[in-house]
Amino acid sequence: MGSITSKFGGTSLASAAMIRQAVAIINRDPRRRFIVPSAPGKRTPDDKKITDLLLTWHAALKNDLDPGQPIAIITQRFSELAGELGVAIDIEKEIAEIGSEAKKYDTPDYLASRGEYLNARILAPLLGAKFVDPAGLILFDYEGRLDENTYEILGDALKGEGRFVVPGFYGSDPEGHIRTFSRGGSDVTGSVVSRASGSELYENWTDVSGIRMTDPRIVPNARRIDEITYGELRELAYMGASVIHDEAIFPVQRAGIPMNIRNTMQPDDPGTMILPERLPKQPVIGIAAKKGFTMINIEKTMMNREVGLARRALSILEEHRVSFEHMPTSIDSISLIIRDDELKQHGLSIVTAIDRVCEPDRVWLTPGISLIATVGEGMSHHIGVAARLTAALAEARVNLRVLDQGASETNIIIGVNEDDMETAVQAIYSAFENWK
Repeated sequence: MGSITSKFGGTSLASAAMIRQAVAIINRDPRRRFIVPSAPGKRTPDDKKITDLLLTWHAALKNDLDPGQPIAIITQRFSELAGELGVAIDIEKEIAEIGSEAKKYDTPDYLASRGEYLNARILAPLLGAKFVDPAGLILFDYEGRLDENTYEILGDALKGEGRFVVPGFYGSDPEGHIRTFSRGGSDVTGSVVSRASGSELYENWTDVSGIRMTDPRIVPNARRIDEITYGELRELAYMGASVIHDEAIFPVQRAGIPMNIRNTMQPDDPGTMILPERLPKQPVIGIAAKKGFTMINIEKTMMNREVGLARRALSILEEHRVSFEHMPTSIDSISLIIRDDELKQHGLSIVTAIDRVCEPDRVWLTPGISLIATVGEGMSHHIGVAARLTAALAEARVNLRVLDQGASETNIIIGVNEDDMETAVQAIYSAFENWK
């Protein structure tokens, strides 16, 4: 019988009632042996996330301020959880030890990880499971990247019968100091545990019943995706789809382990299966959009015959340590599409440098661009996908600023004015929702 790794997000473990629900889900299937908890999330909209409180604690220490308020709230929250669940753990002693250790860290990683640590300490005895601290087992290199030796070392710690609870979000660096993944990194821990343990399935339990074809804030009741490949999901995640941490894809993708996005409050919903490959039933699987881009437009007659112009333009970006997202071209023009948080204050200086070095006829900035990705492995087998997309935009009276299709023919990237983004997404969704 194969095993399942089950990761539970912060909303799924926000209260004693939610933790009991998670325990009931785990106990429904004996294959759920490797459990990865997040820190408790919000119980109500005006509640505080434990991780936010822990970061406030760190900030207070760094600024020689009194961290008493966040410490009191954290202590009360975990004491209430342990008390309501009947778990014998001295939270005040744990918090005191955490406070002593936190003084040794200049970075927030140690304190930021303690929400997952304490939640796992509470969850393990409820499940009769072994608590496995990922410090020393999930390893980061000096650049903050996951060390491949993790899979063997962690795998050895997860051998044996019974259940194991591994706190999400953190591991340790080569010096033995606590190091965290980026925010939301418990998803990554779940993926790493799945691969290290040789699990046949990675379940990611959250507060939604799977992945929607597009953002339900833009298209209410957008259709749930039954199956999606890791490649398709990466395309959507890159453009802002945020059901799971994008780095959580790599460990399970390489091992060929499927992932199932499930809803803790509706555990009978099938959710969305993320697979290494699938047989496409329709050309488009999802649409994702993101605001906050600027285009640098370069025009020069006979540009296509000038050797090295694009290289010189890109070298200017390199000198400013700015990366670009897309580079649509024609015979007389190049456009460089750059994230605003990457471009920062460098826009005018980059334009000035391009004007000096490349001597174009014209170079200028176009801010306020949104990019929209229309994704699906079935697109390469369907005639007229791009025509259908552009016709839908024309009918919605959306001006198309950029159109770029990758060589793999699994996605089409368009650029529109930010004010038109939601209208464009709605139009594309309506065009492809039921097209087969």
